[in-house]
Amino acid sequence: MGEAGLGDPAQTCWSLGGVEKTVLDVKMGRQSSWWEVDPAACPALTSENPGLIPGQEDISRPQGPPSWLYFPQLALRRRLGQLSCMSKPALKLRSWPLTVLYYLLPLGALRPLSRVGWRPVSRVALYKSVPTRLLSRAWGRLNQVELPHWLRRPVYSLYIWTFGVNMKEAAVEDLHHYRNLSEFFRRKLKPQARPVCGLHSVISPSDGKILNFGQVKNCEVEQVKGVTYSLESFLGPRIPAEDLPFPPATSCGSFRSQLVTREGNELYHCVIYLAPGDYHCFHSPTDWTVSHRRHFPGSLMSVNPGMARWIKELFCHNERVVLTGDWKHGFFSLTAVGATNVGSIRIYFDRDLHTNSPRYSKGSYNDFSFVTHMNKEGITMRKGEHLGEFNLGSTIVLIFEAPKDFNFKLKAGQKIRFGEALGSL
Repeated sequence: MGEAGLGDPAQTCWSLGGVEKTVLDVKMGRQSSWWEVDPAACPALTSENPGLIPGQEDISRPQGPPSWLYFPQLALRRRLGQLSCMSKPALKLRSWPLTVLYYLLPLGALRPLSRVGWRPVSRVALYKSVPTRLLSRAWGRLNQVELPHWLRRPVYSLYIWTFGVNMKEAAVEDLHHYRNLSEFFRRKLKPQARPVCGLHSVISPSDGKILNFGQVKNCEVEQVKGVTYSLESFLGPRIPAEDLPFPPATSCGSFRSQLVTREGNELYHCVIYLAPGDYHCFHSPTDWTVSHRRHFPGSLMSVNPGMARWIKELFCHNERVVLTGDWKHGFFSLTAVGATNVGSIRIYFDRDLHTNSPRYSKGSYNDFSFVTHMNKEGITMRKGEHLGEFNLGSTIVLIFEAPKDFNFKLKAGQKIRFGEALGSL
């Protein structure tokens, strides 16, 4: 392209305002910066002020935000305009205010943190800042709102389709029968839908997915593979502190000795995750006697397997109800762990239990004994008997004492239904 194709040199130079705006050196045929322009290529530049064009204002300095605020796309647009011999400079787009950086910089900081990985404490602090208890209480009240008759079928059908609910197992299959979401979540099953296995000593207390199971080692329990939590933090002291004639156990061995009551026995655990589409009631996993209830107010973080891999001791942070007692081989406990939108945990024989209260003290717990002067044995539960319920999905954790030859009939990750065998001697 010849020099004539570039138009008037004065007009070309006039269109090159701003700092470090590239121009085309007509004689050398190369790109150069503003301060590298050959004066012979632009005779309109005066010797008194080489940066001024006669009759024009000083444009050697930018009349707006500094150059580092311009995006590369805008700089490219200016260069294309210069090469096309525009008679006027390219339009200056309105720059973003600096206040936008207060919003963009924190978001940009999340990307490198996601690559490096956050410390577990930071993860818990970040997630616990979400008002999950408030959201769960709001969700609970929403569940109690009675739906119009014409709206029940489309709402419940959407839930059934989303979570794969099998309504053929429900005692009442007619969707119009359930007045609100709470009744639909707590629907009963047909008696023949969940036969109870009579050959094995321990059965599954609920529908769900097996997250982990096995023998308790070093007083640590796996919530998922590779992520553990402290047994003492999860269950709390073995005996209420006011009833202890000696200080509580401070080591793993002494705490384990309080749970294992018979020589030659071991502690075992099993974690069952209930998805939103599962049957939401839980039953007695064996024949045993419930003597004590301990309620831990706490957070209501999600307990799905993905979150359980992310946060260590997740079950110790969440609200939970621990039922402890004895079975034929010694100590036995069942713990219902709350989760987001599952703030209400109900135990059928415990009317004094109130979960997801608006206020609670961090790290506190409430004890209640079922052993009284009128009932010195506690609450007797039979295998398969209704025990409690909660909404949406949550987790059941079994921790019990058994002889060393106890064997689980499970595989990690398998789906299981209430009444099926967990293990036996």
